[in-house]
Amino acid sequence: MITRQVDVAVIGAGSAGMNAFRAAKERTNKVLLIESGEYGTTCARVGCMPSKLLIAAAEAAHNVAEASGFGINPLAVEIDGVAVMERVRTERDRFVGFAAAAATNEPMSQRLIGRAKFLDDNTLVVDDHTVVKARSIVIATGSRPVYPRSFESLGDRLMVNDDVFEWRDLPNSIAVFGPGVIGLELGQALSRLGVRTHMFGLGGQVGPLTDPSVMASATQTLSKEFYLNANANVTKMVAVEEGVLIEYQDQNQSQSIVVDNVIASTGRAPNVGNLGLENTTLVLDDKGVPVFDSETMQAGASSIFIAGDANNQKTLLHEAVDEGRIAGKNAATYPVVDKGLRTSPLGVVFTDPQMAMVGSTYRELKGKGVVIGEVSFEGQGRSRVMRQNKGLLRVYADCVTGQFLGAEMFGPRVEHLGHLLAWAHQAEMTIEQMLQMPFYHPVIEEGLRTALRDAKDQLQTCLPKAA
Repeated sequence: MITRQVDVAVIGAGSAGMNAFRAAKERTNKVLLIESGEYGTTCARVGCMPSKLLIAAAEAAHNVAEASGFGINPLAVEIDGVAVMERVRTERDRFVGFAAAAATNEPMSQRLIGRAKFLDDNTLVVDDHTVVKARSIVIATGSRPVYPRSFESLGDRLMVNDDVFEWRDLPNSIAVFGPGVIGLELGQALSRLGVRTHMFGLGGQVGPLTDPSVMASATQTLSKEFYLNANANVTKMVAVEEGVLIEYQDQNQSQSIVVDNVIASTGRAPNVGNLGLENTTLVLDDKGVPVFDSETMQAGASSIFIAGDANNQKTLLHEAVDEGRIAGKNAATYPVVDKGLRTSPLGVVFTDPQMAMVGSTYRELKGKGVVIGEVSFEGQGRSRVMRQNKGLLRVYADCVTGQFLGAEMFGPRVEHLGHLLAWAHQAEMTIEQMLQMPFYHPVIEEGLRTALRDAKDQLQTCLPKAA
């Protein structure tokens, strides 16, 4: 076994790890990138990009099917599942290749393949071949899908979202458990591609939304496309010869279906369980994740930093990039540690209509002196023109200062509205200042202006009167 001495060791070559590695490398050449599996990020391999490829195919099919609403009679929609999945895999592999190249283009002297485990705060053992002594260490080991143990009885009929992108063809039917971000995106896409889809959840939660009005709009709209039971009472689920038999209650009526497969989209867990963290001085939370400072990414006062999905905080690619950059920089300058720039919270769900959340959530602001302005997209001009007039947008503002605090929305292409609002939030703009920005006609953004005007009207009753 050999021993290597470095300034910074980065465990994991995903989005957070690569950005940590680059940031550390700007400050020292004694950096080592350790990866236990194949190069290529979660986003490129099983996340953002392959899911959007599947969604794009579903949107193409849906647009043809909806053409009659414009007075256009299309030919029958024929979906070639083999061709759909071939394009998904081919383009996915292309994205993975780009991501992998970012790592493999780095010198071999700064890369190490193997599974790292802590011996102490500054020492790692990688498989049975290398001991790494580092002045500081960045944990960027990502996350993995998790599901209840009871699902294991389904055997090869059980899948996680990662498995979908290896399909050679589309199934005839599917049951998705978990109407969160991943479950909703995959479930709707498969439904639009002709797969009979049932989706089950617990507690009524749909997507990441916390505003009950916006969530109700989303639930009602999506339920018209495929079976969605966000508070399901599943009484039986068992593998049978034809697939999976599921028995459940729907409005006090017993129902049963047989589907080809079950997709468990019931969450992801940080990959920190096999790192030997018990050999460090770190304080761990109830999920076994090191307690850390979200502005510096430092775990306690130690020389260990944690970034990306591994810290179980904001499991989004752009957040992983920011966190990796902060962690890498601080690991290289340790013991000097500075706060990094954390951008305004922004999340998007690529359903149709889309969901977006910006800044503080409804749940965080409830009962804190906030006014809410809203607009329904049902009557919004451009939305009706495109026959995409579904959904609701709500903006939140401080009752005293008029400052824009956040928004939740479900509507047409709100990925773009989400970005505009995130920029306004980061600039700490007031509702009045936002209304002074240009709004073209006819565009969906005019709906945002309606919501801002609604908030402004309410602010008149709670802003301090001028002397």
